Amino acid sequence: MTQKTLSLRAWSELLLLALIWGASFLSTALILREVDYLSAVALRLFGAMVALWAVVLIRRVPVPRSPRIWAAFAVMGLLNNAIPFTLITWAQQHIPTGLTGILNASTAIFGVLIAALVFADERLTRRKLTGITLGFAGAAVVIGPSALAQIDMTSLAQLAMLGTAISYGLAGSWARARLGGLPPQMAAAGMLSMSTLIMIPVALATEGVPDLAFSATTWMALFYLSIIATAGAYLLYYRVLAMAGAGNLLLVTLLLTPVAILLGALVLGEDLPPRAYGGFLLLALGLLVIDGRVLRLAGWNRNRV
Repeated sequence: MTQKTLSLRAWSELLLLALIWGASFLSTALILREVDYLSAVALRLFGAMVALWAVVLIRRVPVPRSPRIWAAFAVMGLLNNAIPFTLITWAQQHIPTGLTGILNASTAIFGVLIAALVFADERLTRRKLTGITLGFAGAAVVIGPSALAQIDMTSLAQLAMLGTAISYGLAGSWARARLGGLPPQMAAAGMLSMSTLIMIPVALATEGVPDLAFSATTWMALFYLSIIATAGAYLLYYRVLAMAGAGNLLLVTLLLTPVAILLGALVLGEDLPPRAYGGFLLLALGLLVIDGRVLRLAGWNRNRV
């Protein structure tokens, strides 16, 4: 079987995707200055849904009518949007944006582990198990022993980010099992439609109707988060997936983290503890071991992994 490789164009678009998603943490932090967290999630999903349906209609993408497919969209919307977006946005009320970006890197670790438990052709090799172990060690270092010794909002927010990673990991396996073969524009639009239908009633029941009298900065951040970092990023995601494959795409969770850290420091004046950087190095090493190309460049024998 021909292996997917990263061409110059694929690398460029992968880096662009990392920049877009890395900046989404800053956008969320700016939005939360004026908008309640559930309302922020609902507005993000609604705007992205409208944008993607416009793409579906303009390109005349076939719309599925099967209740089974729409039920699959509902599960995907819950796992890939409603739950993780809510947890990320809530967590950012209590921990720095750079820290959320670091813990978000554990998404790929959980994705590989869950896929290995679900699919026979994605079994755990020694290389993958080593990478997962390093990733878990990195997450533990980032969170620190105090998270278990004394539960407070900071530690809960960090644990919520691990919940986000688990939800994303489950979503990846669900998409492979139930949504294969659909046009990517329709898959994204269907998923966002169902997650919007979930989150709007939740936000209205919990926080009421927002007055929408936001500052220009908040509206710009909402536009970026919804239209560019959600709708546009999903379309770019599927382009890179087609060019480079799922394995290479794992690198985006590693590449976006420095962007989140840098923007948090420059714009919000965040200063992360040393353990956060040490944990990120372990997470990064775990992702690189799972990816495998560094080991191959070092002459590691494939038969041993």
